[in-house]
Amino acid sequence: MTKEQIKATILEIIAQIIPDEDLSNLKGDIPLREQVELDSMDFLDIIMELRKRYGIEVPEDDYTQLATLDGSVAYLEPRMREL
Repeated sequence: MTKEQIKATILEIIAQIIPDEDLSNLKGDIPLREQVELDSMDFLDIIMELRKRYGIEVPEDDYTQLATLDGSVAYLEPRMREL
């Protein structure tokens, strides 16, 4: 997957979890939780959906790397390159 495809996938997952949020103006370098109503359970739902869809395991120690959209793409890109 390309970086743009990964970003689109992340946004799609977030849209499923918090469907009432407007994601069109998300900034890549600002923590997602500061931009949308995303609680810790929602965040875990995102992690679980990545595992379910793509078999990607994200260790709890790496959760901070997924705090921003840009960070999520950077973290997932090498793991999703072959998809």
